[in-house]
Amino acid sequence: MSMKFTAIIEQGENGWLVGQIEEVPAAISQGKTMEELKANLLDALKLILDTNKEITEREYLGKDVIVEELELT
Repeated sequence: MSMKFTAIIEQGENGWLVGQIEEVPAAISQGKTMEELKANLLDALKLILDTNKEITEREYLGKDVIVEELELT
């Protein structure tokens, strides 16, 4: 699966870079370098997606549902 996201980055306090993923505003992080910030943003995004998946799976547990994969290209 291939998806691209947009990071909005600004200079924070004490030399930190602060960023947010535009398409998933809850994904927010910081880093001392651009590389660290980008890695941290991806970690935040993965955490949000994994958590949302777990919540949704529990919601439908035991129900008769159809599950289909979708790909965004």
